[in-house]
Amino acid sequence: MLKQSLAAILLAATAVAQAANPITNKIFTADPAALVDNGRVYLYVGHDEGKEGGKDYVMNEWRVFSSCDMQNWTAHPDPVPYSVFKWAGRDAWASDIAKRNGKYYLYGTVDHKTIPGKAIGVAVSNSPTGPFVDARGTALVTNDMTHETPIAWDDIDPAVFVDDDGQAYLYWGNTVMKYARLKPNMIELDGPIHTVGLEAFTEASYLHKHKGTYYLSYSRKFPEETVYMSGPSATGPWSFGGVIMEQNSNVKTIHQAIVDFNGKSYIFYHNGKLPTGGEYRRSVAVEELHYGPDGKILPVAQTGQGPAANPSPGCKG
Repeated sequence: MLKQSLAAILLAATAVAQAANPITNKIFTADPAALVDNGRVYLYVGHDEGKEGGKDYVMNEWRVFSSCDMQNWTAHPDPVPYSVFKWAGRDAWASDIAKRNGKYYLYGTVDHKTIPGKAIGVAVSNSPTGPFVDARGTALVTNDMTHETPIAWDDIDPAVFVDDDGQAYLYWGNTVMKYARLKPNMIELDGPIHTVGLEAFTEASYLHKHKGTYYLSYSRKFPEETVYMSGPSATGPWSFGGVIMEQNSNVKTIHQAIVDFNGKSYIFYHNGKLPTGGEYRRSVAVEELHYGPDGKILPVAQTGQGPAANPSPGCKG
């Protein structure tokens, strides 16, 4: 009986150690962005450094993780500090990543030193894990370029999408969603900034394409839930699809990223389920995402175990 009990305890400990969610319990992480490249998925997260009981976000850098199987995650050693942008005064808020012509472009939200409000910068690297350097020397989007709201944080949460024809788009915003085309160099807007009216839009716009349909997901209401629209192009017109993920229990935000990897689809998000976790101490997790026969995204429940292992052939580590 004692041997059986000990075996059960060891088995339970092994199962916990192999659990995929959150992707790390070493630090607090938030606002996931993901990129699939050469059989590996790379995950870019903000580093929540707020103290237990803190009253504000403390985020000074983005961290990079990667996986060959969606269960085991490698922490890469070099963070990307907000100070990669010399014109930035603080904050490494939500980011997104894209690859083009062998280079990796990281779009990050920071606070501008001289132009009041949040801004979006672009850093570039020859490797998905860096080092990253400022691709422009100036911000791509600043608060004085948009006037739809009086708030200083309406230019946040960049999301980049490169369509099959090579046209790249940038989506962003808080309270009002905005988008613009990007030039082929990925560091300049190509034309005007457009606004899109989305029902109860809060933030975290994100575009992906699956079997010919474009899916625009975003955080709705506050506390936030993840919902999506679908349409025939990267600019719509959009039709409401439904709720993907319900709001968190102890965190008002949720922030998604959606990718395909090894024939399956996945959604990354954050919650506050780690011990001492909460509003300013969040944790990124991942679940498998499924589509119905009609193309609708099915609701996704948060789990502790995360998705089943999906190893990529030839990928190591």
